Amino acid sequence: MSGRILVTGAAGFIGSHLVERLLDDRLEVLGVDCFTDYYARAIKERNLEAFRRRAGFEFVEVDLARADLEPIFRGVSGVCHLAAQAGVRSSWGRQFETYVDCNIVATQRLLEAAVEAPIDAFVYASSSSVYGDTDDLPMREESVTRPVSPYGVTKLAAEHMAMLYHRNYGVPAVALRYFTVFGPRQRPDMAFFRFLRAALTGGGVRVFGDGGQTRDFTFVGDVVEATRLALFKGVSGEVLNVGGGNRVTLNEAIDLVEQVAGEGIERSYEDVQRGDVADTLADARKAERLLGFVPSVDLADGLEREYEWLRSLPRELLGT
Repeated sequence: MSGRILVTGAAGFIGSHLVERLLDDRLEVLGVDCFTDYYARAIKERNLEAFRRRAGFEFVEVDLARADLEPIFRGVSGVCHLAAQAGVRSSWGRQFETYVDCNIVATQRLLEAAVEAPIDAFVYASSSSVYGDTDDLPMREESVTRPVSPYGVTKLAAEHMAMLYHRNYGVPAVALRYFTVFGPRQRPDMAFFRFLRAALTGGGVRVFGDGGQTRDFTFVGDVVEATRLALFKGVSGEVLNVGGGNRVTLNEAIDLVEQVAGEGIERSYEDVQRGDVADTLADARKAERLLGFVPSVDLADGLEREYEWLRSLPRELLGT
């Protein structure tokens, strides 16, 4: 692929890892991010430190829902669209407008810009949240999509938008449904960040529900590899699950965190939150067949890596 790669959400959890990997591949990367206030900007700035001055990298702070995107697409041959307003529980009520702007409007505007740009690939980062709550496991790409949170609704809408632009304008779009990503640089609102922080600081954790709910956890390096493969494999028009094959209950996950950290964690159990689902499990055979993607990092190894990263954070960022 000639030309540079546009990575949206480049300062975020997954985006920053993807930028590093593409730079390691000796590709030129244009990273963009608008630094929403969902969590502390200082964390994202720290993510950028690893590669901000590397050859082949350029960074632009921009709001994709409002900026002129034509200059951003100059010289771009591939797009990895990871920028989004995250968080299931925060997407209700007055915050919904932000989710519409960041997740739907920004995606539609990028797709419009891609119509006029000679790009080779447009990889959209979707989410397992599009499936909603179901007993039909594992979740397959052809399964019914019935999201149970406004966040999931916006991710599904943007995914449909990508497929519409593929069918009607030939935009080479592919959607990847990520399943519960974890690892170094994880957002502070996410479960493993909170659990590992509690082990480090001696605090307790709140568990919503009885802890029997299950998740298919996927290490960030595996998600990056799947995204990279989708960028180069020419599988436009496809929707693919990206799962890690690390399905455990939340209680089992906390037990494992205790083993990794060597510290016990006090747990308080509270009511299930709106938008939470009981179980997730990816059928990732399609990604293996079309991309050659096979996850390589198990839950224990991934947690060890995240724990070491968390220990390196300044104390003021641990509480963000």
